[in-house]
Amino acid sequence: MIVAAFLRWVETAKAGDRARAANALARAYLRSNMSAQERQAAQMAMTCLLDDPSPRVRLALVEALAASNQAPRGLMVSLAEDQPEIAAVSILHSPVLGDMDLVDLAGRGNAETRALIAARPALSRVVAAALAEIGDAGEVCVLLENRSAGISPLTLRRIAERHGAEDEVRALLLARENLPAAVRQILVGRVAEALTGSNFVLAAIGARRMERLAREAGAAASIVIAGTATHEEMPSLVEQLRTEGRLTPAFLMHALCVGRTDFFASVVVALSGLEERRVRAILATGRFHSVRALLESVGLARDISPLFVDAIMLWRNAVLSSQATDVDNIAPRLMARYRDGAHRPAAAMELLEMVEKLAISEERRIARDYANGIAFAA
Repeated sequence: MIVAAFLRWVETAKAGDRARAANALARAYLRSNMSAQERQAAQMAMTCLLDDPSPRVRLALVEALAASNQAPRGLMVSLAEDQPEIAAVSILHSPVLGDMDLVDLAGRGNAETRALIAARPALSRVVAAALAEIGDAGEVCVLLENRSAGISPLTLRRIAERHGAEDEVRALLLARENLPAAVRQILVGRVAEALTGSNFVLAAIGARRMERLAREAGAAASIVIAGTATHEEMPSLVEQLRTEGRLTPAFLMHALCVGRTDFFASVVVALSGLEERRVRAILATGRFHSVRALLESVGLARDISPLFVDAIMLWRNAVLSSQATDVDNIAPRLMARYRDGAHRPAAAMELLEMVEKLAISEERRIARDYANGIAFAA
């Protein structure tokens, strides 16, 4: 009878009075010692208020209920689908909205709804993964800016795959300290695509030169990533590079020359299918022919495999020497072995040209360091 009287009063009361009554009813529902019948009647009355034409009434209702884990779940779901000002209170604060509720809301809601969900404190990995799968770049940016959100490495990868071409998304991803190496590699590819697709850049330097510069810059960036990746990240990074078709002989030789030996070993493990312990043992202690056979088993041609074996042997010697800590590039030492003018297969000559570029670059770096040292001493 009380609820019936309340509903009759609501029909004629002013919006401000209805809003205050809605707030009082919700607080009474949460805090008063009501009988089961009274609670059911109060819940029915609040449900009727969802159809109130004034947003003030629904806002007053959600503000009273949002922080409570005793609020009726169906009511909070309905309020989460209301206009943004009302939905924000429910989505951002209501503890009765579970992961599946939020995933469903994201799926059937609009961009504003998904942005609100992305900003929810302590957002779970499940909901973050759903947003990464269906959200646009703007909503994904909100998610990445939410430092309390649980975002798995797989979700970060999916974000990079879907939105890595967006500058803001890319910047937010790269700002994360825990960004997996494989995700960084995806972003390298997106940057290269952006550069080669820029009409301004193409007009300035030409398509052919742009393609070459993008390829060289991408390779250099991948080498840096390989040097910073943890041992646990190596398999996924190797797989990403393999998928992109970047594990070329030139790239692997570049990695080997600049000391990415752990990465190189991980590549051989992934391509050979052999146990990691066995592969690393052969690379570390195997004789010339056993190392060569291992490398050829993963696809290196016979006319270039000796270059790789020599590079591996040079690293072994460098590690065992007294100046091991001073060596971070064996390209000059490798070129010293092959400056005899002998005729070699075309593939080997092409690879040696790349090594010579690395050697020259290393010599220039050493010269700059020497000059800087003298200037500092003076």
